[in-house]
Amino acid sequence: MTVGELTAALSGLSALVVGDICLDRWCTYSPAASEPSRETGIPRIGVLATEATPGGGGTVACNLAALGVGRVSVLGISGDDGHGFELLRALRTRGVGTDLMVTGAPVPTFTYTKIINSETGIEDRPRLDFISMEAPPAAAEQEVLARLESAAARFDVIFVSDQAETSQGVITPAVRELLAHLAGRYSRKPIWVDSRKHIGDFRKVIIKPNREEADAECLLLFGQVDYQRLRQHAEAPLMVVTLGPAGALLVENGRMTPVRTTPVDHPVDICGAGDSFSAGAGLALAAGASPVLAARFGNLVASITIMKKGTGAASAAEVLAAGGGALDG
Repeated sequence: MTVGELTAALSGLSALVVGDICLDRWCTYSPAASEPSRETGIPRIGVLATEATPGGGGTVACNLAALGVGRVSVLGISGDDGHGFELLRALRTRGVGTDLMVTGAPVPTFTYTKIINSETGIEDRPRLDFISMEAPPAAAEQEVLARLESAAARFDVIFVSDQAETSQGVITPAVRELLAHLAGRYSRKPIWVDSRKHIGDFRKVIIKPNREEADAECLLLFGQVDYQRLRQHAEAPLMVVTLGPAGALLVENGRMTPVRTTPVDHPVDICGAGDSFSAGAGLALAAGASPVLAARFGNLVASITIMKKGTGAASAAEVLAAGGGALDG
């Protein structure tokens, strides 16, 4: 299978991203304007410009749309606040469908605010994040469950983004249980899971931890690093451990296969590399590629996005230009 054949197939696919659909707010400030407040004496940050982009699962969705997937939708929870408005607008302007989002919930929209120095272009101030310390309201959780069960059949691949660390996010135990049920019902449909803290709590789906997450989960569960045991514990048909510049490790029943990548010299920004890998690899599986070819395609997509500032996305044209010929060569 060539890169051209694979990218050509993407327009015929549909993809759903379910989970923590977040907002990234990039605030550029002027050091010269950061004088103490007259009222309180507390130093202020004088923001000159703000850009809002989808984050978390929204980053995966934007990568899918940029790659030319025929239909991309997100399913998550946004609050009844200005950040929720910004999130929905940022998704729609990038060609991502928001009709499945549960909106107006009495929770803050999950938002990362990043403070960028206008003189250096560097994020050098503490980040201001809008989070919830509580589980989603029961009504919002039930709506997520109902919409996921109803919509699952209409998509070729489902991506799961479990970003929350301080509390339970959109992916609650009930949502994980439903995902396991859907994996059994649609055995040929890839359900691709990325979870920061709960990768060992999923069952019967494809799991994609990075090395740090996989090692931490193994130590927590078994007291030692054992990737095969973690895959078996999760009843996962496939576990993909991303290894940064070393590529990825495929863990399947009875075998582990390293899939190398060509390290990129002087990457601009590795933020979101795992999301772009997930987008590429998960789509390739949905298009009929083998796990090895899917990992190679994911590596290729990630190698493009890390040369862009922020959580960039790779277009199909960029992938074609960088990938050239066969993935299985």
